[in-house]
Amino acid sequence: MEDPAVRLTNATLPDGRRADILLRDGRIESICDHQPNTETSDSAKEETIPLDGALLLPALVDGHCHLDKTFFGVTWQPHRRAGSLRERIADERAMRKSIGVSVTDRATALAHRMVSLGTGHIRSHVDIDPETKLDGLHELLEVREALRGRLGIQLVAFPQSGVVTARGVADLLDAALSEGADLIGGLDPAGFDGDVDGQLDVVFGLADWHNVGIDIHLHDGGEFGARQLQAIAERTKALGLGGKVTVSHAYALGQIDHDELNRTAAALAGAGVAIMTNGPSRSMPPLRVLREHGVRVFAGSDNIQDAWWPYGTGDMLERATILGLQAELMTDDDLKYASSLVTDSAAAALGLTDYGLKPGCRADLVAIAASSVPEAIAAHPQRLLVIHGGRVVSSATGQPADQGESSNRSKPSSATA
Repeated sequence: MEDPAVRLTNATLPDGRRADILLRDGRIESICDHQPNTETSDSAKEETIPLDGALLLPALVDGHCHLDKTFFGVTWQPHRRAGSLRERIADERAMRKSIGVSVTDRATALAHRMVSLGTGHIRSHVDIDPETKLDGLHELLEVREALRGRLGIQLVAFPQSGVVTARGVADLLDAALSEGADLIGGLDPAGFDGDVDGQLDVVFGLADWHNVGIDIHLHDGGEFGARQLQAIAERTKALGLGGKVTVSHAYALGQIDHDELNRTAAALAGAGVAIMTNGPSRSMPPLRVLREHGVRVFAGSDNIQDAWWPYGTGDMLERATILGLQAELMTDDDLKYASSLVTDSAAAALGLTDYGLKPGCRADLVAIAASSVPEAIAAHPQRLLVIHGGRVVSSATGQPADQGESSNRSKPSSATA
């Protein structure tokens, strides 16, 4: 039996208009000006959900997380300090072994939390290294399939132990892409592997061979990091991979002088390389400058309550607030730009071509207890209703729908009328 169509009435759109939105077969069929007295429907083939003026956005997008690393759903794990990056990696492995809870269970707990907060799509990195091999990938592939009706999950084969300095990792990355990973990752080609060309040869070579995108962690700072950004841009342009390459973190962009920043930003924009930031306390990429150059910037949670840091809630509106505070985004236009980092820009960076709030787009939506986009970003208020593929998967009643089943269509609590 096919699902009934769903009509969302009296929603506030991002441009401020009040509208009624018809969802059918998992897509947005129409968006019309709100018509009073349309709060109920006698048709057995159509359900009506009044939104009472709540803000409606396309589902939030978390462009960078680590589902396999999280301690979410596990008893509190005190943070342990470590020295070098390699020492932290070793310490993380020890902690993950000691907790005795599977990747599947921890990742699923975090994913459900993300859904309840309005996230409809995520990109998760998963460790591929000589010790774990493809075990984490196989578990996250199962999670992805189990949650397909609630959350879109992209998986990046991430060489947490390096590429050329870790024996056999290149072959493991090749296998990971053959077995279901969506993208290939990298990690500090110079600072970790000590071989920029060697690591990028493997990463770009496998991306070209498997026809997949690239997402490279780059923590190296200053001009040291900027040179690697320029090398990544050169390879991206040479292989025609514009729009398919991301550099995550890119702290160097916040540590170089104005002239070097402009040269690097121009190279990134010209090659079509995107930058992901989670709004770190140190040297965040300068959002305004990158925007002026046309560099696509988007946001992710990064680590969420794991061995790397104890913080994180999985709330992408909160993440946009953090970015706004760090970048001093204060005006309504600024706050709308912050919103794009967790909606449109993130979706574009992930290649979600059917994403948005217009007829024909996939019906992945979130209703928020706010009257405008700036208010939603500044206050990250309650999520009233979350819809994935045209079905309610979470609501303010606290009764999320079961995957593959029709949901409880009770009226969400009122926003600004």
